[in-house]
Amino acid sequence: MANKRLLIISPYFPPVNAADMQRVRMSLPYFKALGWEAEVIMVHETYVDMVKDTLLLKAIPNEIAIHKVKALPKKWTSKFGLGSIALRSLWYIRRKGNQLLKDKNFDLIYFSTTQFPVCILGPYWKRRFNIPYIIDMQDPWHSEYYQFKPKKERPKKYWFSYRLNKYLEPKALKDADGLISVSKAYIDTIHERYPILKEKPTSIITFGAFEPDFDIAKSAEYDSPMIYNQDDELKHLVYVGRGGNDMSLSLNLLFNAFAQGLKNEPILFNQLKMHFIGTSYAPKGKGIKTVAPLAAQMGLADYIQEHTDRIGFYESIKYLQNAHGLIIIGSEQASYTASKLYPYILANKPLLSIFHQESSAYKILSKCQAGQVIDITQGSAAVYQTFRSYIEDVFSSKQPLINWEAFKPFNASYLTAKQTAVFEQVINLYKQTRL
Repeated sequence: MANKRLLIISPYFPPVNAADMQRVRMSLPYFKALGWEAEVIMVHETYVDMVKDTLLLKAIPNEIAIHKVKALPKKWTSKFGLGSIALRSLWYIRRKGNQLLKDKNFDLIYFSTTQFPVCILGPYWKRRFNIPYIIDMQDPWHSEYYQFKPKKERPKKYWFSYRLNKYLEPKALKDADGLISVSKAYIDTIHERYPILKEKPTSIITFGAFEPDFDIAKSAEYDSPMIYNQDDELKHLVYVGRGGNDMSLSLNLLFNAFAQGLKNEPILFNQLKMHFIGTSYAPKGKGIKTVAPLAAQMGLADYIQEHTDRIGFYESIKYLQNAHGLIIIGSEQASYTASKLYPYILANKPLLSIFHQESSAYKILSKCQAGQVIDITQGSAAVYQTFRSYIEDVFSSKQPLINWEAFKPFNASYLTAKQTAVFEQVINLYKQTRL
């Protein structure tokens, strides 16, 4: 029986180091064995001003057809306030998609990206080529979250993006044939807005753990030196990931515990330094710090270093491998999940995480017993007790006793099978409705 054909739309793709391409990147090695031949449409990396990591290409099977398209140059479109890769590449993705869907017999279209405006091609292609499509909700698309926040806390160009998303989301989602999401909360919101989608196949699938990445990282050589001195006598605690105002609650809990530790046991806590790396999506050298100002307000400027520039994916794994302890901070939103969650676990280092108790990340970390977990609703005394226990683990180099059996369902191969199960449901249901 011939494999089914899958067309994946992922504007960001290796060598671009973007969080929203990780699901596809980690799934591609397993699709064929599960009965699917995948092809990918991406935007050529020369049109993307994000960090590139050529090592990411090592994980892509050679037989996968990757179609690179152009985008309008940002230096032109930024004059009109349009920097979004989705908007700059939409026409080119549409043209390439038209060509591929006309020339080949694809069974399904899969939008796996947070560049959501490209998803409006789903209903267009469905009408033109009679092919169903799935949208992967890795983040909220249209959100009311910032509507009630002060203007200074809103993202740049919020006025435009809010209205664009509110207009495009229903056009793309109402006709979708299936949904995949990292968070049940995202799906619940979509079902509330568009009840018709309750009848369509849906699955909550987190990002996967891709163990080959650690072998690639270990064998790689990097030009840039470590941000901190590995040979000093300090204990270096590392977080690699974005910052932002929605992280302030987690950061306040963390920094308050640190400040209390300095007061209670200054000799011990003076040996610690925290490094927050890659906290901004802005181009190199243009990121605005969101972590360091909070640390300074609490008198911790000498202990907290923030590096806004993004780093390569495998370089981030290098930092996880070489740190004395790891920290993951989460958003105040229950729907938030961390794209780098599994590399933190696979690093098998003393680990402290701060998440909303209802978040998938909190539940996964707790289930796998992957270090110390703090719920953002906990009181300061409980937070400090957990933080102090974590510091003991750091100084004793105690690895967490991870439940690897509980971790198995989060491996990329297992989660790719969950995706293809949804694919099968979608195309079978679509055929039934066309009879």
